[in-house]
Amino acid sequence: MPEKFNPNREIVIRGAKEHNLKNIDLRLPRDKLIVMTGLSGSGKSSLAFDTIYAEGQRRYVESLSAYARQFLEMMQKPDVEQIDGLSPAISIEQKTTSRNPRSTVGTVTEIYDYLRLLFARVGIPYSPVTGLPIESQTVSQMVDIVLGQPEGTRLFLLAPIARGRKGEYKRELNELMRKGFQRVKIDGEFHDIEDAPNLDKKIKHDVEVVVDRIVVGPDIAPRLAESFETALKLADGIAYGEFADEKAEDGSPRRLIFSEKFADPVSGFTIPEIEPRLFSFNNPFGACPVCDGLGTEQKIDPDLIVPDVTLSLRDGAIVPWSKTSAPYYQQTLQAITKHFGASTGTAWEELPEEVRNAVLFGTGSTQIQFTYDDGLRTYKTKKPFEGVIGNLERRYKETESAGMREEIERYMSSAPCLACNGYRLRPETLAVKIDGLHIGQVSEMSIRAAAQWFKEMPARLKPQQQQIGERVFKEIRERLGFLNDVGLDYLTLARNSGSLSGGESQRIRLASQIGSGLTGVLYVLDEPSIGLHQRDNARLLETLRRLRDIGNTVIVVEHDEDAILTADYVVDIGPGAGVHGGHIVAEGTPEDILKSKDSITGQYLSGKLMIPMPAVRRKGNKAKKIHLDGATGNNLKNVSVDLPLGLFVAITGVSGGGKSTLIIDTMYQAMARRLNGARVNPAPHNHLTGLEFLDKIIDIDQSPIGRTPRSNPATYTGAFGPMREWFAGLPEAKARGYGPGRFSFNVKGGRCEKCEGDGVIKIEMHFLPDVYVTCEVCKGHRYNRETLEVQFKGKSIADVLDMTIDEATEFFAAVPSIREKFATLQRVGLGYVKVGQPATTLSGGEAQRVKLSKELSRRATGRTLYMLDEPTTGLHFHDIKKLLEVLHELVDAGNTVVVIEHNLEVIKTADWVIDMGPEGGDAGGEVVGVGTPEDIIENKRSYTGKFLKEVLERRPAKSKRPARQAAE
Repeated sequence: MPEKFNPNREIVIRGAKEHNLKNIDLRLPRDKLIVMTGLSGSGKSSLAFDTIYAEGQRRYVESLSAYARQFLEMMQKPDVEQIDGLSPAISIEQKTTSRNPRSTVGTVTEIYDYLRLLFARVGIPYSPVTGLPIESQTVSQMVDIVLGQPEGTRLFLLAPIARGRKGEYKRELNELMRKGFQRVKIDGEFHDIEDAPNLDKKIKHDVEVVVDRIVVGPDIAPRLAESFETALKLADGIAYGEFADEKAEDGSPRRLIFSEKFADPVSGFTIPEIEPRLFSFNNPFGACPVCDGLGTEQKIDPDLIVPDVTLSLRDGAIVPWSKTSAPYYQQTLQAITKHFGASTGTAWEELPEEVRNAVLFGTGSTQIQFTYDDGLRTYKTKKPFEGVIGNLERRYKETESAGMREEIERYMSSAPCLACNGYRLRPETLAVKIDGLHIGQVSEMSIRAAAQWFKEMPARLKPQQQQIGERVFKEIRERLGFLNDVGLDYLTLARNSGSLSGGESQRIRLASQIGSGLTGVLYVLDEPSIGLHQRDNARLLETLRRLRDIGNTVIVVEHDEDAILTADYVVDIGPGAGVHGGHIVAEGTPEDILKSKDSITGQYLSGKLMIPMPAVRRKGNKAKKIHLDGATGNNLKNVSVDLPLGLFVAITGVSGGGKSTLIIDTMYQAMARRLNGARVNPAPHNHLTGLEFLDKIIDIDQSPIGRTPRSNPATYTGAFGPMREWFAGLPEAKARGYGPGRFSFNVKGGRCEKCEGDGVIKIEMHFLPDVYVTCEVCKGHRYNRETLEVQFKGKSIADVLDMTIDEATEFFAAVPSIREKFATLQRVGLGYVKVGQPATTLSGGEAQRVKLSKELSRRATGRTLYMLDEPTTGLHFHDIKKLLEVLHELVDAGNTVVVIEHNLEVIKTADWVIDMGPEGGDAGGEVVGVGTPEDIIENKRSYTGKFLKEVLERRPAKSKRPARQAAE
């Protein structure tokens, strides 16, 4: 290599051969923004993540002690000869942050931790009963409260020295005994101090010393005052008055809580202590006792009990009661309808509301005359009816059968907890406010609104509060600013982490890294622009530049045009995908890439290649449309919209504008429930019409095609069945008596039993990463020797599974049943993927295209609606061109294709656009505009139109699509 290596200025890679990389040598500048681009499957991720990041992380972890290494994920050593100039590496990928329902945007970003500290130090408690600020109680007030109890009432005066804290407390108990105290209550049980049990220091305990035993009477005031002073001194201003003979609703002894610090003088409402844990919904001290801090409860959902309102009770409208042939349930329904003068043969939607309510929720105290006949005897009874919902709730509580509980859970959905209104916290916590808002209300703000509130609110506080909260305000404002900069201003701090897209999760981690202020680090990011509108792209790129400017090397795998042109250095990998990729096609500044004749990326950026505009946009049939009325899910503002059928429709708008809520959560789920019988609960809306024009609706999402390595493109698309049948039909297989099952690696017979058809054997290494070694018996082929002896054109079934889709299509050219399955995979740009590639190794975009190919191979009815959420994820310009050809082919067959998309190259080819916004979050949720792309660019409210205009003007229609010229 030219020039002498300088580890402070560059990263030098020699002989990179991981996956499909072809012995790459590369020099990358340090402390620069580097974009790696190229066709999907060309080797970008293999170089960026599996080579550079893996080696940087591996070297860092190996420098730690063996003890520390066992807690960290160890990376496999990549197949590379040498890498010099590496820094410790941090990978920020597109995986969802956490599926834990207790994880929120606030907890992940640590903003909620600062909020808890702020409310504990600056918050003012208010009584939820009177609305008055809670004031401290004096000893005299405490004495008066006790003396106000009926004469003769027996009380224990307790001083809580530990509440829900871990420890053995031996020293504290000995000290209490030395001071003359004799009795103590530990974890709900009274003990003599000298006989107190040994406590497990790893478990949380409640320890309360008995200061006095009191019988209320007129002459105990002096003694009571003295006892209160002793108790308050012992327990830092807190004391309990526990009734000896009265129980609370939960069965525990009734208590009065006294506090020198916080108590409502009118209602007596008290808060035991104000500290950060009181504001945590992950701590029993702060969590709502009803929902345990989840904010939601699982409840029987009437819409899941009666999913089809056109059915009658006789025909099975009540789904949980329609699954049994026993006459009991039908006879129950007959009695109820007879009582109200209705019929079980009437459609559910036509029954009077009184009857529907009686069936679902019961008849209250009204008695119904029931007549039951089981074929052997007839008996009558008169009693109130508990209702279908009451019946299911009772059986759910009483049953010990896991199967029964699972069955009933199918009719449950998540609803906000009524006790805490979905805020997750107990009433005492929500009584503490700053500037009139409690912590739950602040968490429900969008990041944009919260940033504004934290900018203005401190000026409205008292000088002392401002002084105490100054540093916390600064930390919160900074973190909110970072989230704002990466285009997440529409999210709320209370948003569940599991509901975030991969792109949103990645940008949250990116914001956290900027907040950490690390320097000298190598960051590797995977398409951070995914799910981001063009309007927000500039802010994201500025964030990446800021990360670079503080002294880090930032490597981004990206297809976005703006990101490539903004980079300091670009590496284009190709020229093709899979075995046809793995070479450095071009490298240098963006200008160098634009000039390169070998770079497909450069040709698209320079305009030499382009995604063509349609010559004519389809008009469709105006009478055929889906009409949605009154959608109010999430941030939707009573949206009513028409979805024209037989067209290619793009749903656009800024991030958080309401696109997915409208299309997936409302439209798709409502249609899937009606057309496919899916057990889903669509977002709130008035009604949906036009389903008579459709046979089925299919959501082609990016979820994995299988959860185990045994699932692969061949098994998912149905090609593996014909392949096994073909091998079973060969003369050698027939002579041996082999059937199709012999060629499956999932069942005994033909598979290798040493590795059970996996091809590898897992060896656990404890504080080193698990090692997967090739099975020594089958040498990784997954089948036993006898099965592999059956060959077609000199290839065994294992050899075929190791072929790429392109190779297999050619190999089976004379076998239509197999060739056609693989040909559809080729058409969606997956020719580079191996036939037997484990599903777990496919990216989200690849999995989505495998699903799309399966749909292409089905017989078209011309009455199907396909929905795709960001199908261009992970796709290069050239791959997008292929994908669009396939999607338009589906529309040409009479189907409807709806894509939620930010990519302007896709939007410009749409027949119809529905633009959501105008902003994200609470400032969005409206239909900004509908029409052709040309209509949208004239819409002054549409951010999409503004950016789309540049694309339409820059790339005029040059090519025609003859098959699409005629408007329907």
